[in-house]
Amino acid sequence: MCGTIGADPATPPEQCLAIVQEQVTAHNISAPSAVAPALLQVIDQAHKDGIDLKIVVVDHNPLNDTPLRDIATRVGAQHTDATVLVLSPNFVGTYSTHFPRSTLEIGEDNAKTGNPVVSAQNFLHQLNTPQFPWTAFTIVVLIGVLAAVIGIRIMQLRGRRSATSPDDAEAPSEEAGQSI
Repeated sequence: MCGTIGADPATPPEQCLAIVQEQVTAHNISAPSAVAPALLQVIDQAHKDGIDLKIVVVDHNPLNDTPLRDIATRVGAQHTDATVLVLSPNFVGTYSTHFPRSTLEIGEDNAKTGNPVVSAQNFLHQLNTPQFPWTAFTIVVLIGVLAAVIGIRIMQLRGRRSATSPDDAEAPSEEAGQSI
């Protein structure tokens, strides 16, 4: 992956990662110079939004997204308060201690554009999009179901009481006595 950051492709992976770490530490980004200025604008916007965003761009795709997530995790380990976005033409890897994995994965899906700048903008937009409060929704639904069950049980008990009230119980026995 070193070919992606301007070093010799034959450079060992650990040395490549060290170069990426140096670039990210110095500038919050490790990316080709052609896209770096636009990505720095995305990073600046993220900082204005209270998000410490680090971006790494690689110019070719690995076999799957796992190596990108590994890079994001390694960069994130060195920058513990950061959210890390690693982009290749078709894959995305992320790391964050501030955002849940579900939010990161939605952001990853939105960031698969093939254009690193658009991808980073889409990812940041997803981080800034309020998530549906599933926990609160689930609690409200459970309370509603519990209230419905209690209401139905109360109605059942009232129905039984009215069916076996003393007035109703005496009426059949009087009729039974008259027929004998």
